Amino acid sequence: MLSEPTLTSRTEDGRDIPLIVWRADGPLRTVSSGPLGGGIGVRRWVLNATVPMSYHRDDPAAHLASLATDLALGGPGVGLLTGVDVTEVVARTDTGVRAWATVGLGIPVPAAAPAPAALTQRVGTVNIVVYVPARLADSALVNAVATATEAKAQAIRELGLPGTGTPTDAVTVLCPVDGPEAAYGGPRSAWGAPLARAVHAAVFAGGDRPVVPWSDQLAG
Repeated sequence: MLSEPTLTSRTEDGRDIPLIVWRADGPLRTVSSGPLGGGIGVRRWVLNATVPMSYHRDDPAAHLASLATDLALGGPGVGLLTGVDVTEVVARTDTGVRAWATVGLGIPVPAAAPAPAALTQRVGTVNIVVYVPARLADSALVNAVATATEAKAQAIRELGLPGTGTPTDAVTVLCPVDGPEAAYGGPRSAWGAPLARAVHAAVFAGGDRPVVPWSDQLAG
């Protein structure tokens, strides 16, 4: 089981910067595109850390690992970064599937946009964390990432924004290590359907309100 996220902070450059942590009561099967703990494996926690929009470190995995050590997070986990104030995380539940999203859309871009267009836009980040209360096969975990991404893109379209996401979006899906294995994670499967609805609702709610990057809030 995955906990609700706990809000905490760390001090960097003389500033208190927020971050949120999900802890599991045991190992969970996980697929993630995060810079720390990405891929498929067994994980015990997820960390989503706010960073300034000027963030330019070229070692995000090492940075996140250091934050996890400071928080005494034991075992393998997933680390995510975002320019959004993580205190604005949005949670939605559907048929036992729980989804959380920190939504910083800025100016989203189409996935297949020409490189110059993608590089000249101020974009932001959408980080999605999902807990499914049933064991998913490896193929279903991968399919669940695609389903979450489709649901995010649907929400962005319904918000009337001209894009499918941002270049730094990340998705993490977690599920139990035991129990009967579900073979599918697509949007019409037993667990993919509620996952899609929960993610869609979280991203839509997060995007349907003004979101000011955390570092811009400091600047007033």
